[in-house]
Formats: sequence, C-alpha cells, structure tokens
Amino acid sequence: MRQLICAGNWKMHKTANEAAAFVDAFLPLVRAVPDRVEIVLCPPFTALAAVSPKLSAGRVKLGAQDVHWENSGAFTGAVSAPMLREHRVQYVIVGHSERREYFGDTDLTVRLKTAAALAGGLTPIVAVGETLELRDAGNTLAHVTLQTRAALEGLSEADVARVVLAYEPIWAIGTGRSCDPAEANAVMAAMRACVPGLRETPILYGGSVNSENIADYTAQPEIDGGLVGGASLDPKSFAGLCANAASVSR
Repeated sequence: MRQLICAGNWKMHKTANEAAAFVDAFLPLVRAVPDRVEIVLCPPFTALAAVSPKLSAGRVKLGAQDVHWENSGAFTGAVSAPMLREHRVQYVIVGHSERREYFGDTDLTVRLKTAAALAGGLTPIVAVGETLELRDAGNTLAHVTLQTRAALEGLSEADVARVVLAYEPIWAIGTGRSCDPAEANAVMAAMRACVPGLRETPILYGGSVNSENIADYTAQPEIDGGLVGGASLDPKSFAGLCANAASVSR
C-alpha cells in the first residue's frame, strides 16, 4: 500500500519564532493521527534551524521548499542539498508553480533539482499542474504528463520510485476553487502511467485542499494525500486535515 503523506507548504510565512511556536502546539495534536500518514512540515529556510530540533522524535518530518542542483558554488540566494541535510531535512518541494512563475524554474531546472535532491539523500516532492487556460483548452493531461516526464527524465526506475509527485492545478492554488476529486484522480492516473516506476509512488493533491475536503481526495484510489498551503498554517486546522486524510479506508 502506498504511503499517505500530508505535507504543509508554508511558503513565505512564519518567522523562526512563529514556526517554533507552531510546532510546540502542533505535535500534541497529531499524536493520535495514524502512523500510515506521513506528516511533513516545509517552513521557510530561515526557520529550519528552529524547527529541526523539535522534530527529532521523528513523528513529523522536516521538508524544505526548494533546492539548488549544485552542492555549492556562486549561486547567490540558493540552498543546496547538503545544507538542507545538515538541518535533518528529509523532503524538499521541487517545481512548485510559484517557483516556475516567479523565479524562472523550467522543466530543465526542475529535472536537475529532482536529481540533485535524490543524490543528496532527500525525497523530492515534484509538483506539476496546469493553468486555467490549458484546462479550458482540454490540454490538462498532455501538459501534466509532459511536466512529469521532463522532471524524471534520465532517472533509473529505482530512483523514480523514490520520488513523490504532487498534482497542483494552478487555477486552484489559493483561490478557494478545488479540483473535483474524480477529475484529480484521473489526472493522477495518467501521471502514474506515463513513466515506469511510478506504480508505488505517492501522488499528492494540492490546490485549496483543507480539513473539510481532504477525505474526498484520499478516498480516490490514485490520491495519496495532500500538498497543503494555507490550511497548513494553523496547528489545529492542519492536525485535523492529517487526521481526516486517514479517515477513509483504502
């Protein structure tokens, strides 16, 4: 059975002190969440040092929001896999639509970052998704499978199996509009079939997912949890989401 994962992407929210306070409030709330749900927090880089020691018990894993494809070098503002590992980071988001739109990430750099994360002992959460224009034109499957193939190009089947994917329709991110669960499931089925090695790979849904609708997604056979934005910023809300993700039988 594939791993269920609920990953909170805090984006550019929370100072180090605020992040530490969140974890102090959050950990007691998720003690009763079944172990079959892997819980991941992805704070800003500046909060990793404050959060990491608090997660040392291992129930909640630490993630980061981006990684560079080189281990070191003249790349002002970038953070490498060895730097993340030093803070006991285990997951890293790669290719989020905001990185693609605002910071110039391309299919090539997403592929390089995915490979660098794997080589550095991190589990990449590779995000793909379509704009509203592509969806309305009927090009969702073609675009999303193209992004998936591009991100995993050149990887062995064994390495592909170590990746986590996230389907995040861009038109649903932060808009309050969520993709119909059955529609999202169909997209994820196409993603899973487009590259060998993805049979047991968790695929997460992201895009206005919250504690009220997460179970509708995890009830679908191809959906293995959520990459969560705004609903992960409140300890009680995110703890409830993690619990609800596991409330359906699979």
